[in-house]
Amino acid sequence: MLQIKDTLVSLDLVEKFFACDITRCKGECCIEGDAGAPITDAEFATLKEILPDVWDDLLPAAQRRIQEEGVGYVDEEGDLVTQIVEGKNCVFSTYLPGGICICAIEKAYREGRIKFMKPISCHLYPVRITEYEKFTAVNYHSWKICKAAEVVGRAKGIRAYQFLKEPLVKRFGQEWYDELAGTCEEYLRQYGSDED
Repeated sequence: MLQIKDTLVSLDLVEKFFACDITRCKGECCIEGDAGAPITDAEFATLKEILPDVWDDLLPAAQRRIQEEGVGYVDEEGDLVTQIVEGKNCVFSTYLPGGICICAIEKAYREGRIKFMKPISCHLYPVRITEYEKFTAVNYHSWKICKAAEVVGRAKGIRAYQFLKEPLVKRFGQEWYDELAGTCEEYLRQYGSDED
């Protein structure tokens, strides 16, 4: 683990190569899983606010689910998460031709229809954040659906912490990220990694 300010960061972020390639994974992270994406109370309010702007991009089953249950719920672990459809798809997922699943929220953002990109937990994936009383854990979630991203990352020489710079800065700030990047570079100079 690396200690960056009041966070403990998994060595996987520096040792693993990672570069998402949605053409290979088809957006499985928006489909597979036992719950929706973790969201904050503020994000929950934002999702309700932007709903009319993304509504037409949502799947009919997702629209029904939202009408019946709302945009989010508290899961078995007590976390606020987005609703899911039929035990899998996030209600905010949509499909491109060729079966690629994308986020309807991010689609609307990139088209300039809304100013909210997507929940920070989605933007950070495969990083998962856990808040503890005295520190915040920043962990890499290793999952078979991201194997293609690890292969692409290795081919391009991109480490997970580098690929995730934008959301890490968004969540923790530029100063925090600069310290992380410097610590990662020093770690790689001294120890290399099993991934090399």
